[in-house]
Amino acid sequence: MAVKHEHYRALVDMGSNGIRFSISDLSPATARNLPTIYQDRCGISLYDAQYSTREKAPIPSEVIQVVLAALSRFKITCEDFGVPLDQIRVIATEATREATNSVDLRKLIRDSTGWEVEMLSKEGEGRVGAMGIASSLPSIKGLVMDLGGGSTQLTWMITGDGEVKTSPIGAVSLPYGAAAVTRRLAEAGHEGEGAKDRLRREMKTRFQNAYHDLEVPKELEQRAAAQGGFSLYLSGGGFRGWGYLLMSDHRVDAYPIPIINGFRVSQKEFENTVNIQSIALKEDVFRVSERRASQVPAVAFLITALTEALPAIKDAQFCQGGVREGILYQILPPSIRAAHPLSTATSPYAPPSAQALTNLLHKVIPPLAHPPRAHTPGFLDLSFIEALTNLLYHHSSLPKESRAAAALRSTTTGLLAGTHGISHEDRALFCLTLCERWGGQVAPTDDPFQYRMQLLVGAEQTWWTKYLGRAAALLGEVYPAGVVSEVQRMELDVGWRDFVTRKRAEGEVGIEVVVRLREGNETTGDGVIGGFVKALEKVGKRKNWFGGNEAWGRKVRVVVRRDL
Repeated sequence: MAVKHEHYRALVDMGSNGIRFSISDLSPATARNLPTIYQDRCGISLYDAQYSTREKAPIPSEVIQVVLAALSRFKITCEDFGVPLDQIRVIATEATREATNSVDLRKLIRDSTGWEVEMLSKEGEGRVGAMGIASSLPSIKGLVMDLGGGSTQLTWMITGDGEVKTSPIGAVSLPYGAAAVTRRLAEAGHEGEGAKDRLRREMKTRFQNAYHDLEVPKELEQRAAAQGGFSLYLSGGGFRGWGYLLMSDHRVDAYPIPIINGFRVSQKEFENTVNIQSIALKEDVFRVSERRASQVPAVAFLITALTEALPAIKDAQFCQGGVREGILYQILPPSIRAAHPLSTATSPYAPPSAQALTNLLHKVIPPLAHPPRAHTPGFLDLSFIEALTNLLYHHSSLPKESRAAAALRSTTTGLLAGTHGISHEDRALFCLTLCERWGGQVAPTDDPFQYRMQLLVGAEQTWWTKYLGRAAALLGEVYPAGVVSEVQRMELDVGWRDFVTRKRAEGEVGIEVVVRLREGNETTGDGVIGGFVKALEKVGKRKNWFGGNEAWGRKVRVVVRRDL
């Protein structure tokens, strides 16, 4: 008999387009990221099953038998994993709720498995979907939408410090899911001229009314006015399919991150429905099934009506968070929700003196208070540096030739690939920095991937990943075991400096790194750290900057003093 795991949670999400099964580990240390230890999907559309003809009908008995078999199999899987019986939940949404034989279906499930089916109301579905989106990124400020098969939910959201604020009415649920709009468009085609235009006007009016009913706070409206529009956060299978189509047509080709969560596009790209529909006609678009491709015209139709109805949109961000993530995230206390996903995911691998090393590495970031010519990017915050410190030694057991490459792939197919809650930009920035910690040189097989990651974040942020990664390498050499003793080996003083150059009379703003070492310590001799000091200085050489004609960088001067 399997040992029971008190932090395991099993969930069945009976959605309109499929039934999803998952087991998650909510151990406190990593619960923020909702780690998944098992997941499966039964590709049954309970929505389509009710519309096999043009008239709505009960869910057929043969479909119910397939559902019961899948649930029974998952029950055995839960037993194998040791999930406590009182921590298994079956959640059903609109397709089950609106089925004419819903009561019979739920009774059969109870008789077959012993599980009670929890029915989400329209309002509850909106709240859970919103919480799923809240789990998907460290911070959300904007409008959020969850596109299911039978319906779509719209609300606004502000997250911070583990708290989630949404509309007083929760979310507005509208009958415009991907499958539902597909059916409405087919009906409009039979009705003849003008029917599709009437449907578009209907949807536009209801989206406008929904926005009005949500009582969007002035804070968000002012933010939208200042930045050129709202950020739109999207979840649900229909939107995820749209996201993968956008990914396949991205300016960075081939797009280097295969994960949909955290993918962001501009308003112009998001609303280019003609182009995306043409891409959907191609075969074998990654993660776009035949069924999803068939719904693309409906999603395009919805996006057209939506963008006509809502105020200006600045960008669209795609989220993996759905019912599973929402159900789990809402039971977490704010203290766990507030943790940054990157630092949470890397915390199990932290070295013994993680806090001391984090404090030391944080000092290599020049202070913000300086004339406008010098600044540091926003990603270089304490959480990012903490996560970098946690993995400072993780790849040290690998052959030297593999360390940089393994670090480069860590956020896409490696250690952090399954980390929920981080953006694509953070994935790219973190893996590039960690790659530089091991020298940054990868084999020809990995070089194109590294280049595409650099293209994704741009020349300026690429330079900062090189700078921080090389500084981390120096730190790792001085403290090879990750242990900082009471006898201090190294201290850092870093600041902006004006360097006089022959080409620029007013000087060039750069960074001066003063490395203060203890005299007579064998771990910090010139033969030990000299190469790492030179590697850090080389980051400041123009010939080493990324970006070609658009290259960006800062001069770096490293001064070594043995005066501790």
